[in-house]
Amino acid sequence: MRYAVLGTGIVGRTIAAKLASLGHEVVIGTRDPDATLARSAPDAMGNPPFSTWHADHSAVQLRTFAEAAAFGETVVNTTAGAAALDALNAAGSANLAGKVLIDIANPLDFSQGMPPSLNPVNNDSLGEQIQRAFPDAHVVKTLNTMSCFVMVDPGRVAGPHNVFVSGEDVGAKKQVTELLVSFGWPESGVVDLGGIETARGTEMLLPVWLRLMGALGHTDFNFHIQGAR
Repeated sequence: MRYAVLGTGIVGRTIAAKLASLGHEVVIGTRDPDATLARSAPDAMGNPPFSTWHADHSAVQLRTFAEAAAFGETVVNTTAGAAALDALNAAGSANLAGKVLIDIANPLDFSQGMPPSLNPVNNDSLGEQIQRAFPDAHVVKTLNTMSCFVMVDPGRVAGPHNVFVSGEDVGAKKQVTELLVSFGWPESGVVDLGGIETARGTEMLLPVWLRLMGALGHTDFNFHIQGAR
């Protein structure tokens, strides 16, 4: 399958590399490919510049958001939450229409410093905002409750643990579940929460996740729902 991964940060890189390793055709989308490749400094999290990663993953092409979305049969949003709607608008509604749009982003608001808050929160979610903005896309919220390394390698966390899916389209959620299984998730570990409004719950797990990261000192952990199956 052809995948468009929107976002060049560590989440986008990790997802793109996993998809490519599974034999999919993958393009990463960014606002300005030349500017992205020209950056030589580490990002805000200390990760190497995209060009360093790309040198080791040359099969993954870098294109504009619109070019990537047009290429992909399935689109994966890994952009920062605050930038997600702008990035998807740049991708173009026509390039998203009829496609499964996997939303991994979280609406973290860093305007008041650390730790970040959420915006939106409680009575709305980023997943819902994306579905409203692009009604012809089949938005599925998933993988946003863990580190990107656990997303693609659930075996990093010992024992059973869970990944959630939220979305309106049953077929889209089935497709995403199959993708999660190909990443190494047991189907029994995938919890379908229901419609896209349930993304409010998974997005609101992020404040807990951030505190756990601080308390544990690492990101190799996840949520396990006892009795989920």
